[in-house]
Amino acid sequence: MTPDDVARPATAIRDAGPEEMFRGALQLIAESVTELVGFQLACISVVRTSPDGTQELEVIADAGDDLTGEIIIGRRTPLKSLLLEIEKAEVWGQFRFLPHELLETQEVGEEYGWAVPDIEPIDAPDAWHPLDLLVALLHDDQGTLRGTLAIDLPDDGRRPGPEQRRLLERFAAQAGRAVVTALEREELAEQVRLAETARTIVRQANAQEGLDRILQDCQQGLVEGFRSRGSWIQTFDEDGAGTGAIHSSAGIDVRLPDGLVGLAERAARRAWADQSVVVVTGDRPAHDVLAEDDHRRIVAFLDAIGVGSLLFVPLGAGSECLGNLVLTRADGDPEWSELDRTAALDIGHDLGRVVLNARNFEREHQLVVELRALDAYKGQLIGTVSHELKNPLAAVSGYLEMLQSSPELGPGSRSAVEAMSRGATRLGRVVDDLLLLSKVGDPSHAIIPAPVDLVPLVAEVVDLIDVQARQKGIPITTEVSGGWLVAHGDAWEIDRVVTNLLSNAVKYTAPGGSVGVRLWRDDEGVHVTVSDEGLGISADDQEHLFDEFFRSTNPEAVREPGTGLGLAIVRRIVDRHDGRIRVDSEVGRGSVFTVTLPAPPA
Repeated sequence: MTPDDVARPATAIRDAGPEEMFRGALQLIAESVTELVGFQLACISVVRTSPDGTQELEVIADAGDDLTGEIIIGRRTPLKSLLLEIEKAEVWGQFRFLPHELLETQEVGEEYGWAVPDIEPIDAPDAWHPLDLLVALLHDDQGTLRGTLAIDLPDDGRRPGPEQRRLLERFAAQAGRAVVTALEREELAEQVRLAETARTIVRQANAQEGLDRILQDCQQGLVEGFRSRGSWIQTFDEDGAGTGAIHSSAGIDVRLPDGLVGLAERAARRAWADQSVVVVTGDRPAHDVLAEDDHRRIVAFLDAIGVGSLLFVPLGAGSECLGNLVLTRADGDPEWSELDRTAALDIGHDLGRVVLNARNFEREHQLVVELRALDAYKGQLIGTVSHELKNPLAAVSGYLEMLQSSPELGPGSRSAVEAMSRGATRLGRVVDDLLLLSKVGDPSHAIIPAPVDLVPLVAEVVDLIDVQARQKGIPITTEVSGGWLVAHGDAWEIDRVVTNLLSNAVKYTAPGGSVGVRLWRDDEGVHVTVSDEGLGISADDQEHLFDEFFRSTNPEAVREPGTGLGLAIVRRIVDRHDGRIRVDSEVGRGSVFTVTLPAPPA
């Protein structure tokens, strides 16, 4: 075996998962040093950052025989302690050698992961003592300490000579690169995993499903993505109080003690303001967010539900804190890493936006429900009032006709009766329009669609309106193109759409002008266009053109009689046919109305 062999572990285990690949590569490195350099023990540790920011060394791989006792894989010790010890050490390239006589503690092995071997040094000036310390500091290209390689118990019982040191230096260089690469791969794999968690949560978050369903759907992804044992999400009420619902994973009913509800709210707001997350464990108080008494209360609650540690994440959007996310792990699970905390804060932003969007959607949905109820009530009221007006109006019109036919009526009285008759007729049209508006606006009164041939329908409407048009000297032209011009809908209602548009065109066109009707079809459906050379409609009026009882602000248009309901009826009929209506108009240049209706299904 050569020093270059230590660069091969990743190839040997490339089919393993990211975590197995990481640990397997370091294990092969540790085994290589015992075989290559002639030491009975090699131990590799990596630098980790604890939740409180302290740097620690975690034993991640070891190789050796039973003379050293059991090395505790996963054991962590403060990095600062090692750095203080080796300040007095001899510098051997990347290695630091500290003779036992310079050590301040006689428990080196226990401090750095293994028990001191019970052996007697050989009788030689360069004999290796069981308390001698030889450790390599493994840095990345930026000079950051990423790990250590500690070796012990040389096979020949002697401290390394020049040749062994040269081999150790070559090995340390290779081992350092392998450790840095392994750590980078681990971090990259962790970033990819957490990024996928965030993407999954965002994909699952559909505001239309409602907040409860959204948060419930996110639970499994959060637990799997962060490798936690469970989670719960607390949302604040609309008024900002922290007494909102708690949504937990696996359907577990999480009930926070009354005192912890308010504590969670305050901690979430403080953490959101600081843009930080909080790790809570029994042995590490979070003084920056939690008071000592509060910390004890939380730890007591965690002990009661069998939780070893939690990651507390604020949820919010902008400057508003909307809740908190809690992820839990059991005793013995990995500690929360810096990547965990960073990704959790990002997800706190994502979930905050989800909560805000869901609440906005729920408000809008409730508003739509209320508006629909109001619109239905308005329709019922209009229908009821119209029916109540129709019967007495019919009686008034009947008596007026009788009076008009009376030979005893004088000229003055006859003129008055005729004026009343015109008023009754106009009021009758208003009542008819109100009844029709109520009918086409009633969602319970659905149409029964059928194929409607628009060519004869439009021809009949043109014949009806042509009498009125000829009186004003306005020709109506008809253009038909595009093959089979059949719409899918209600023939009577489509007839009313064309009638209202065509009668308006004639009404608002001056004598001598022209009106045109065009029929055609394309992939979008069947189209009916009514154009005129009339007054035109301003941009401001177009915004309200299809509102009930709207009358134009143009004085010339106001002079023409009308109920303000004709185009509102057109819009409602087109909408209930799943069609579209478009208007192109300019004051003084006429108007063009285009209605698009669906064709019958193939």
